[in-house]
Amino acid sequence: MATKPKHPRNPAAKKKAAAKPVTTESKQLDLAAVRAQIDGIDREIQTLIADRAQWAQQVGKAKGKLAAAVDYYRPEREAQVLRRVVDRNDGPLADDVLVRLFREIMSACLAQQEPLKVGYLGPEGTFSQQAVHKHFGHSAKGLPLASIEEVFDEVAAGHADFGVVPVENSGQGTIQSTLDMFLSSPLKICGEVELRVHQYLLSRSGRIEDIERVYSHGLSLAQCRGWLRQHLPNVEKQALSSNAEAARRARNADDSAAIAGETAAHVYGLKIVAGPIEDHADNTTRFLVIGRALFPPSGHDRTSLLVFVRDQPGALYRVLEPLARRGISMNRIESRPAHSGLWQYAFFIDVGGHVDESPLRDALGELGDFAAQVTVLGSYPFAIP
Repeated sequence: MATKPKHPRNPAAKKKAAAKPVTTESKQLDLAAVRAQIDGIDREIQTLIADRAQWAQQVGKAKGKLAAAVDYYRPEREAQVLRRVVDRNDGPLADDVLVRLFREIMSACLAQQEPLKVGYLGPEGTFSQQAVHKHFGHSAKGLPLASIEEVFDEVAAGHADFGVVPVENSGQGTIQSTLDMFLSSPLKICGEVELRVHQYLLSRSGRIEDIERVYSHGLSLAQCRGWLRQHLPNVEKQALSSNAEAARRARNADDSAAIAGETAAHVYGLKIVAGPIEDHADNTTRFLVIGRALFPPSGHDRTSLLVFVRDQPGALYRVLEPLARRGISMNRIESRPAHSGLWQYAFFIDVGGHVDESPLRDALGELGDFAAQVTVLGSYPFAIP
C-alpha cells in the first residue's frame, strides 16, 4: 500500500514545494489516472455482478424445478440483504441510492428465471407504478390494471404474481377501498412500500393562464388543495380514477391540466407548469404488496390483523390487552363496516413482530377468547427506505 507523502520539514522547502507550478500537462495526467482507476473499478463491478447472477442461477438449481418465478422470490431474504447494505454504508452515496442500486441487481438476477408479473393501479405513469419499481426493480413486468379490485382479482386468479395497492397517505389518511377488499379476499400482505409523493401541475402548453380545468385523482386534488386555492381558485377540478388518466386527458386540450407525478409528464408528453405543489413537503403514500402466501420472518417485521370483536362491553380492550401486556407495539388501528350485519364492525390492526415468532405468536393465541374472528392478513418486512 502506498504511503502518504510527508510534508517538507524545512519551511523554505515547504514554501518552495507549495509554489511548484501545476502545468496543464500534469492536470491531464492526473485526470487520465483517475479515469483509469474508475475504468478498472467498473470492470471489477461488472465481473462481480456477473458472478452474483451465476450464483443466483445456482440457487434456482438447488431449489429444483419450480412452477414459476414467484417460487424463487423471497421477500424476507431481500429485506435482510438490503438492511445489510444500509448497515455497511459509510457514504458518500446515500442509503436510498445504494438500496435502489442493489434492488435493481437483485431484480435482474431474479429475472433470469422469469420476470415477476406485478399488477398495479394503472395506466402507465401512476405512483403505483413507481412503487412497483421501487420494491421489485425495473426487471419485473408491471401489469397496469383499471382498479384496485382488479389488482386483487388478477393476483387471486394467478394472472399476476403480486400486486401493489395504495393503503394510506400521510396527509389524507386511509384508502378505504383497499381495506374493504381484505374483508372478502383470501390474499395476504407480503410487503410494504413507502413512496415520497411529489405532485406536479402538467399541461400541453405549459402556461398556467391557459388552464380552465384540472384533472387528477381525488386524493391528489386533496393533497394540493391549498396550492390550488391560492393559484387556481376559479378553475374546475375534476376527480378521475388515476393521475395517469388525468394526464392522458390533459394532453388533448390546451385549456386542461393534470396533477400527477413527474413521470407522467414524460410518458404523456406534457410540460411541467409548476411543482412540486403538494401542501406538505413530506407527503408520503404507503403501498401494500399483496400475494397468495405468507413468508418467513425477516427479523424486522410488521403484522396486519383483521379482527371481528364480540358485541359485548370491553371486547376491544380485551383483544388489545394481550398485545400491550407483552410489549407489542401497535402502529395502527382502524374500524370499517364488516359487511356481515347492520352496525357490525371489523378492526384492522397493525402490530410489530411476525406471526410465527414470540411474543406475537403467544398473544394471538389469547385473542380467540375475546374476538369473534381473527385473520392474519400478513406478516412482512418493514419498508426499506
